[in-house]
Amino acid sequence: MRKEYIQRGACQPKKHKFPQTDFGGGLVFRGHDKCDKSSNKGNFLEHLNWIAENNDDVGNVVLKNEPKNNQMIAPLIQKELINYWTKETTKAIVEDLGKDYFGILIDESSDVSEKEQMALCVRYVYKKRMIKERFLGSVHVGDTTSISLKEAIFSLLDEHSLSFSRIRGQGYDGARNMKGELNGLKTLIMRETQSVYYIHCFAHQLQLTLVVVFKENKDCGWLFDTLGDLLNVVGSSCRQKHLIKGKQAEKIAKAFENGEIVIGKGLNQELSLGRPGDTRWGSHYKLIFNVIDLYSTIHEVLDLMCNDARNGDDARKVDNVSFAIESFDFIFIIHLMKRIFGIMNELNKSLQRKDQDIVNAMSLVTLTKEILQNMRENECESFFATITSFCNKNNIDILNMDVVYTPPGRKKRCSLDTTNIHHFRIEVFLGVIDLQLQELNNRFDEVSIELLTCMASLSPLDKFSSFDKQKILRFVELYLDEFTSVDMRRDDRFWVLKDMGELSIKLVETKKHQVYQKVYLLIKLV
Repeated sequence: MRKEYIQRGACQPKKHKFPQTDFGGGLVFRGHDKCDKSSNKGNFLEHLNWIAENNDDVGNVVLKNEPKNNQMIAPLIQKELINYWTKETTKAIVEDLGKDYFGILIDESSDVSEKEQMALCVRYVYKKRMIKERFLGSVHVGDTTSISLKEAIFSLLDEHSLSFSRIRGQGYDGARNMKGELNGLKTLIMRETQSVYYIHCFAHQLQLTLVVVFKENKDCGWLFDTLGDLLNVVGSSCRQKHLIKGKQAEKIAKAFENGEIVIGKGLNQELSLGRPGDTRWGSHYKLIFNVIDLYSTIHEVLDLMCNDARNGDDARKVDNVSFAIESFDFIFIIHLMKRIFGIMNELNKSLQRKDQDIVNAMSLVTLTKEILQNMRENECESFFATITSFCNKNNIDILNMDVVYTPPGRKKRCSLDTTNIHHFRIEVFLGVIDLQLQELNNRFDEVSIELLTCMASLSPLDKFSSFDKQKILRFVELYLDEFTSVDMRRDDRFWVLKDMGELSIKLVETKKHQVYQKVYLLIKLV
């Protein structure tokens, strides 16, 4: 009966049109109350009811028009139908792809039962020459090592009769087990097929470079921990938030009266201390920018909070935050991160533009590296001058750079005596910039940049303004196995030829003149 129900085409009527709904797209099938009077019986039954009401062919054979023991709505039958649709959909994807080249997109995560699952999508150009990305399936993996993931990919592709040798691109996150140069998944796959180049989302790569700086440098980690404590203290209630806004408004009004600022569209916007998102590093830049701009206001609010603290615990929390943000370390590191994040923020916004072309994106990456390198070599003294000016303006003690460095409220990290000038100049200023440059070079490697720049030569934007014959030839070299222009050097039928006339004849005899039409045209002209 189930097979008969499917063959009747009840879910795919021909005479009436209605929205096609993907029941496998994450919808919850069953509701808590399936009685007739329920307003939400679950997505499966609600959709089935809607279709029955709008299509007579369906309405005549489902629900109330069938025996109660054969309504095809039991949970097991729902799962069976969904499984059938899944197989048919996957079959259609594989047939659509055919024997053509394709790329793979991979990600892994744990499900509600805490089992690791790997999801695989394929990206390809289908028969009508349009780009498609389709979810192929997911598979349970015992662990997330690169070898286990590779075996799972092989297994899933074999299940759908897709040849591993037809893969020409791979994309996934920047974790070490995925993009490692020695034994990462990227490397293991490229050992099987050399032309499976790895490309990673530009914006995500940039965010990961900032994540590394945050995690690998202890001073930067301390800064963000302190900012988190600051948000917990001053953003714990609406009263403190309104207090900051009120103090800020008073300062702006006073500055306007003294002629220190002007009023205009987009100027003197109200600032707030919003909590940043974990992976949205633009929000971290905004927080750092606002803390520096509101520094004196925050200082006043913390003093008021300390005086109004209801108990000793609250007072200690406020005191700890006040002590941290009044330290020279905090001022130095937050200004350094503001400068670096400012440079990165411009690149981040450009990379996320939908109309951004590859050539401009790659040039922006190169420009960002040059700006950071220039900052490293030429801006150290001017940066120290900026810090000194800010400290003088806000009555913060400036450290004697010749004495031994002592972390504010933290343990010393080594037994060696390090002077303040060595710590702030070498370990912090140069150390953070070098770490940032290293991550940019690692994630935006030369092979990927060259590959993408060559691809951009075929872009039709601005009347093919990026067209470059040399880059296209280099692009062919990167995919030698796909371009058989060298197959005549491997074909012994072409080895005995003596002149261009014989070559022209042999091309026609082997029908290669149809494959290399432009080459054949050149030979005729010669």
